[in-house]
Amino acid sequence: MTSRTARRLDGIGTTIFTEMSALAVRTGAVNLGQGFPDRDGPPEVIARAVTALEQGANQYAPGPGIPALRQAIARHQQRHYGIDLDPDSQVVVTTGCTEGIAAALLALVDPGDEVVVLEPFYDSYTAMITFAGGVRRPVTLRAPDFRLDADALRAAVGPRTKLILLNSPHNPTGTVLTRAELESVAAVAREHDLVVVTDEVYEHLVFDDNEHVPLATLPGMAERTLTLSSAGKSYSFTGWKVGWATGPADLVAALLGAKQWLTFTSGAPLQPAVATALEEHGDFPSALARSLQERRDRLVSGLAAAGLAPYVPEGTYFATTDIAQLGWASSREFCWALPERAGVVAVPLEVFYDDPDAPGAGRQLVRWAFCKESDVIDDALGRLAAADLEA
Repeated sequence: MTSRTARRLDGIGTTIFTEMSALAVRTGAVNLGQGFPDRDGPPEVIARAVTALEQGANQYAPGPGIPALRQAIARHQQRHYGIDLDPDSQVVVTTGCTEGIAAALLALVDPGDEVVVLEPFYDSYTAMITFAGGVRRPVTLRAPDFRLDADALRAAVGPRTKLILLNSPHNPTGTVLTRAELESVAAVAREHDLVVVTDEVYEHLVFDDNEHVPLATLPGMAERTLTLSSAGKSYSFTGWKVGWATGPADLVAALLGAKQWLTFTSGAPLQPAVATALEEHGDFPSALARSLQERRDRLVSGLAAAGLAPYVPEGTYFATTDIAQLGWASSREFCWALPERAGVVAVPLEVFYDDPDAPGAGRQLVRWAFCKESDVIDDALGRLAAADLEA
């Protein structure tokens, strides 16, 4: 029988996050896999959404987003990074950063174009590069340091390279690219006249003395950088799916040209609420980052005590461990056995690599989320400590 599905879906299965969260529900395990917090963001922001619902914000919002939110996003970029934007032509509201990624790649990549992307990669990147007909060229952040190799980046660029897809703070490794690393990206982009799409959803969730530097602030990059972010991570509203894209007017217009055929618009009553979050609760993300750093330290310490060899992340929601010493053939095998062994769910990093067996790659790396409440983390750590984790 002839296949009823398009070939573009070949090799693209169910996202690992759906698989592992379903496994947690099915087994009653503690879910340290999917990155969503247990506690909501500011109650005043929720109240603003309720008010918007009650006052009639229940029909289509403008395709680019309501003016109040676009203006709030522009002020956010200026306040934090000194980036000046025209909210009418350089800001578009998206259905989360995930739609921003999809719209950007569909708008900017033609079949056969090459996209340089950091590996391990967030799985929607690979799916959307495939949907756009592009060819991915991974640059691997190799364990144990997960730093960007400037020579590897330069070697990945060829005559068919169209853009670089960047993710910092980086999910899943937790690496925050340094200014020097970003300058190496900028140098390659300028030299080869490349567009850079940069996913900065964890921009405010950076720990210790690390600093998030938007690529668009580096010399010569404002005119070639499309910056994506959202309220989901910074304000603990991951289910609202309200994000944004900012940058030069032509790139933003191209993204909007694709976005209008995806969702057209979304979240009408949530958009004024997110504007309220950005304008009136600007201190929430920094307080959240401090709390997350404490929970990161709690998780990393407990994982080490359980024999799981953690790497300490510089940002995001996630810590990575190496399980090689436990004797498992792969992180996927380990993660599928873990709910029965310990009553905990984590995510295998090997699914985010083209070649997980390459040196410093992720065949035996596992990602754990610490965006959960402390008692949930402690519960998971207690289960891991009591379990036999060896193969």
